[in-house]
Amino acid sequence: MQKTPHELGYCMPAEWERHEATWLSWPKNPLTFPAPMLPAVEKTYCEIVRALSGSERVKILVDGDSIERSVADKLEKAGARMKNVLFSRIKSADVWIRDYGPTYLLNRKTRQKAAVKWTFNAWGNKYDDLLYDNKAGEQVAQSGGIPVFRPGIVLEGGSIDVNGAGCVLTTEQCLLNKNRNPELNKEQIEGYLREYLGIEKIFWLKSGIEGDDTDGHIDDFARFVSGNSILCAYGEGNGNNSPVLKKNLEILEKTEFEITKLPMPKPLIDQEENRRLPASYANFYIGNKAVLLPSFGEERDKEAISILQGFFPGREIVPINSRELVYGYGGIHCITQQEPTGK
Repeated sequence: MQKTPHELGYCMPAEWERHEATWLSWPKNPLTFPAPMLPAVEKTYCEIVRALSGSERVKILVDGDSIERSVADKLEKAGARMKNVLFSRIKSADVWIRDYGPTYLLNRKTRQKAAVKWTFNAWGNKYDDLLYDNKAGEQVAQSGGIPVFRPGIVLEGGSIDVNGAGCVLTTEQCLLNKNRNPELNKEQIEGYLREYLGIEKIFWLKSGIEGDDTDGHIDDFARFVSGNSILCAYGEGNGNNSPVLKKNLEILEKTEFEITKLPMPKPLIDQEENRRLPASYANFYIGNKAVLLPSFGEERDKEAISILQGFFPGREIVPINSRELVYGYGGIHCITQQEPTGK
């Protein structure tokens, strides 16, 4: 029987540890981002690549030659550092590589990299047209020439957040949902997390924010920002989110971690479809020299920037307009996946 990553000395490093690269998949799905909205979303992607490419590689999934040329032209005009932009001819259905891509691991002693390829079932088989991305994620995992572990259970990258020191945050709403792994109980799922993430402690929060179709992904409301510090989204008068966020905050305040409240942006509503969008400052992404923070063109953006800067004084906090991005039910963290620097 193959040994698990934990048995071999691998663990998932914290996001703020040094990256070799960040993975993205260029937007194109008209059901996620309708044609009139796509240029604004592509502009957001250009801002992301420009901010990251100065200090790490950015690996972008594209379907073929013509798309690659078009994307390269857009990025060059946007000021991206093109020598750090690498294109991978891997077809994908959509942009949410955090969830269908591999989770990268690092061996603390040898500095060797590995990857875990979880099974992706489009958030509980909600979207049949996106099931293909389980295959795209497998191709990403295989592209690095590193060991790939396949636990055979359903899990998305946005449902977990680690501090690189043996702890993981997750939610009962997502990981215990019967649309993922109905044959597994909580204890069994904890066993998989320990063995395939190389962690010791699992901290269970309850549920996620309104408008999130992933069944409560952690990266929309609670994030590690150091080995002993967590940012937790919070906001009175935030509709159905208020009691949910309050409950999660109460759980976190009983842990050994230092907890800092992060504001929620004003509710963002898609008026055409009368649905609340999952807008959150907690869906930030930590790059080598920049922290990409979702911004929504309101006063609370400044408060969120100030809070993040306090935890990452050596990094630039880069506000990224995310109003159009969250129309697709996700944010900056959802469309990025870090690959750590290894040997």
